[in-house]
Amino acid sequence: MGELPPTMRRGRLFAARDLRLDEVPLPVPGPGETLVRMTDMGLCGSDLHWFADGGIGDAVLTDPLVPGHELAGVAVDGPYAGRRVALDPAIPCEECEHCLENDRNLCPAVRFSGHSSTEGGLVEYKTWPTRLIHPLPDGMTGADGAMLEPLGVALHAWDLAHGRLVQDVAVVGCGPIGLMLVQLARRLGGGGRVVAVEPLAHRREAALRYGADVAVAPDDLAAAEAVLTHGGAHTVFEVAGNDRAIAASLALARPGARVVLAGIPDDDRSSFGAGLARRKGLTLVMVRRMKEMYDRTIRLVESGTVDVRGLVSDRLPLASAAEAFERGVARDGLKVVIGLD
Repeated sequence: MGELPPTMRRGRLFAARDLRLDEVPLPVPGPGETLVRMTDMGLCGSDLHWFADGGIGDAVLTDPLVPGHELAGVAVDGPYAGRRVALDPAIPCEECEHCLENDRNLCPAVRFSGHSSTEGGLVEYKTWPTRLIHPLPDGMTGADGAMLEPLGVALHAWDLAHGRLVQDVAVVGCGPIGLMLVQLARRLGGGGRVVAVEPLAHRREAALRYGADVAVAPDDLAAAEAVLTHGGAHTVFEVAGNDRAIAASLALARPGARVVLAGIPDDDRSSFGAGLARRKGLTLVMVRRMKEMYDRTIRLVESGTVDVRGLVSDRLPLASAAEAFERGVARDGLKVVIGLD
């Protein structure tokens, strides 16, 4: 790997829209850790909340934060030295009841990259537990590797839906995770109808490219309902994080359907009309990050079942990190990635 530099650049968020770069010594890996030269960091919706609002949900920015949890790079040392790798951003305790029951995403003591006091991925070098580092197959890029985390969230949401063959699926909100769910529904739904609801025209166009039978604006639900042949969708994924999206999800759901809520609201509150949900006997499910997904997501990408590369619309260098965040907030493209190499 050659001689390492003594220092590296990193980006820290001090307040809403106040992102600053500085230079610090390289981190030193401890026992059981690997040093990774970071190459790619995707900007998640939660990162954009941190940047635009200075917080996410009930977590508020109080100290400077190094953001980022969609991570990939090249291992400097350890068993994967010299290989492209993806980093699982969650460090669970591995000892609590939830971890032992394979619900690591529910671990109350979890440490998460780019959250609270755990430094995120907006750095040139990062140490991380070796057990949470996943080597990438030949042919996968760093940006592909960074996309595995949001794909893991989409796959976890798919698992929570308890889907079946020839089911009709609606996806409300077609950002990157929503578009991954459109792909999963098209490829794994066994021939059912797939409808997408999204206010932005370029994202509706992307949903159609990825296999949606119809993609409509939120004020045109009748066109989506006309495609659903069973009185509504068997499963609805809400991936927008606002009450209007939840209302659309309930409207598109058939009686007895599962509505999977994956969106994160700006103000940490969601509300909906209880009467409709009750009369339809709907099951509402909340998504909390993901479980052990990297082996599965790598296979989905490697097999061509899910296209992640086409979702990356912008890749900007670390020196332009603030601009990258602004582009993400503007939602003019699909996925914004910061190149750290």
